Amino acid sequence: MTLTEKDSQYLWHPYTQHKTAQLPIAITRGEGALLWDENNKEYIDAIASWWVNPFGHSNRFIADRIYKQLTTLEHVLFGGFTHEPAIKVAEQLMKLLPKNQQKIFFSDNGSTSVEVAIKVALQYFYNKGEKRTTIIAFEDAFHGDTFAAMAASGISFYTQAFQGMFIDVVRIPVPVKGKEQLSFDTLRKVIQEHDCAAFIFEPLVQGAAGMVMYEAEALDQLIQICRDNNVLTIADEVMTGFGKTGKTFAMDYCPNVPDMMCLSKALTGGTIPMAITTFTQEIFEAFYDEDINKALFHGHTFTANPTGCAAALASFELLQTPEMQANLVRINQRHLGFQEYIKKHSKVTTTRVLGTIFALEIKKEGEESYYGTMRTKLYNFFIENGIIIRPVGNIVYILPPYIITDEQLQKIYTVVEKAIEMV
Repeated sequence: MTLTEKDSQYLWHPYTQHKTAQLPIAITRGEGALLWDENNKEYIDAIASWWVNPFGHSNRFIADRIYKQLTTLEHVLFGGFTHEPAIKVAEQLMKLLPKNQQKIFFSDNGSTSVEVAIKVALQYFYNKGEKRTTIIAFEDAFHGDTFAAMAASGISFYTQAFQGMFIDVVRIPVPVKGKEQLSFDTLRKVIQEHDCAAFIFEPLVQGAAGMVMYEAEALDQLIQICRDNNVLTIADEVMTGFGKTGKTFAMDYCPNVPDMMCLSKALTGGTIPMAITTFTQEIFEAFYDEDINKALFHGHTFTANPTGCAAALASFELLQTPEMQANLVRINQRHLGFQEYIKKHSKVTTTRVLGTIFALEIKKEGEESYYGTMRTKLYNFFIENGIIIRPVGNIVYILPPYIITDEQLQKIYTVVEKAIEMV
């Protein structure tokens, strides 16, 4: 019995309609930007396995740090206890984060990092005796699958089964080129008409929406509007964080800084689930009180897991090396070169590049759904040609590990061009 056959007997996969989906591919090993299946077929991981493996698979540097931590302290409860790896993560993060971020709260994945931020935003005003119950979010946002994170997300088929069960969320347009003023005006109107606690956003790039990009100047203006109206801001850097946009964080492009930041995915180099939500000192102080009821009653069993902290520390170190920083520049230059070439293709509607992220939109007839016919045809073509890319409808994006070679990138570009011809 193959691994795939055993899988179908027992396992339930994410984002999968098992009655119609193809059987999953059983991966047995990985190294660098490459993965191999149970038949020893080789694949280039062109999306860093959902954006979590910036330093490639089976990274020995991170693995050695994890092993060392496992032989010292694998886990200890974080309620009433602490440990050096967590403190070191905080110390190192403070060197990388915007200067206003002073406190960090650990959880275990991107959704929970957002869940924590939204709960804190709502309780912040509750602790101050103010009624603020509305969250502002972008149209077509994606912030995760737990309930508050899902409420803030705007991709309907993810959430339609749960309508009427959510916290109050009001949406504004994404300030893409030509719609900046509409976004500003709508935000002002929403703040005027609702009791708004916070505005949550994916800075500069909406990942699950198809790598929709907008300018830092527009985001900066939205943050300023919120600041002028005492509305908290939450930067969801789960996807964009740790180098993907060309800077450590997407917020590094903006003069205005958020009140909270959500981090996960590449935080541990794709090795161990971990997430962090960061806060200003002012937010923390709204919970610092003689009244026990004003505490943040939120936690996870594996909060600040020491082994995950060791992986995060290794990832921080790798990201800051001259070699890795040079790789960010190299990938960006390669993407820009491919963009200049492929944007002239008659079947390509738009292209966009930011840092290590490349995206293009293929012309379509009529509506193309998220998991539509074109998407399936493209996905299968990429898999057949040994490339792991998961198109979003008719949008193809590349977000590779930072250690990918030029030869591997060129193969990805070549297969993408053939895929465009094929559909």
